[in-house]
Amino acid sequence: MLFNNFRLLIAAALGLSVFTFSHAQSEPDVEGVQKPLWEAGLAGFALNGPAYPGADDDIGRGLVLPWFIYRGPVWRAAGGTVGARMAKTAFAEFDIGFSGALRASSEDVKVRSGMPELGFLLEFGPRAKLNLARPSPDSVVRLELPLRGVFEFNSGVHYRGLTFEPKFTYDKRDLGRGWGFSGSLGLIYGDQKFNQYLYGVPSQYATSSRSAYTSKAGLITPRAQLTLSHKLNSDVRMFAFSRTDFSGNGVNSDSPLHLQERGTALGLGVIWTMGRSSQLVND
Repeated sequence: MLFNNFRLLIAAALGLSVFTFSHAQSEPDVEGVQKPLWEAGLAGFALNGPAYPGADDDIGRGLVLPWFIYRGPVWRAAGGTVGARMAKTAFAEFDIGFSGALRASSEDVKVRSGMPELGFLLEFGPRAKLNLARPSPDSVVRLELPLRGVFEFNSGVHYRGLTFEPKFTYDKRDLGRGWGFSGSLGLIYGDQKFNQYLYGVPSQYATSSRSAYTSKAGLITPRAQLTLSHKLNSDVRMFAFSRTDFSGNGVNSDSPLHLQERGTALGLGVIWTMGRSSQLVND
């Protein structure tokens, strides 16, 4: 039991470290503003939400982790991914790297009792970002098109399929008095392999209350997310986010592992920047 808890803690730290870059930027992701080449510090998180879209069980996590941003011209840990920026213009950007993934958990999901454990998931792959409009100098409307391979960390690293998550985002750097805002609306699609990982029930795990089920490729869930941040001073920023999945619209909502048509995850956090580069870059 001690080993299992230690392994889950390491997996949680790995998953939430990438979550840092995806959801806990030091400020909304608006381009054309000079920022330090790198920033480093600590980030504390409290998260609670469904184990996966359609799950009936909520999972809570609280961690304090190292926090790091690097805004290099090619290699980057910023803007929602950790990897390489391959091309950039005023209108479009193309990168490839790691990002946060659909969140899963383990034995906490009652409906999966007796089935293989779910691990923590990370995504890797290309992403295109298209800047559609700039309503003001400190805001942007963007279309993001990430195609990701999904990897599970659970007694090793295992490939679990592909996801595609087109989404529209609106980032506003300054609402006044240190407040910033980011919102997004998107759709999450999975191939048959990934959807089977989340919602499939192989025949050997079927029971009287859980029938065998083979998942279909297609829509997992529409998703809406809101993030509000507040800069307390030059080094400390707090943030809160809400993410709602409308998974009752997904192609596998009839799976015996899919019990809820809608689920909301909530998070609170604080970022303490303990050091930053004196070199500024136009990000």
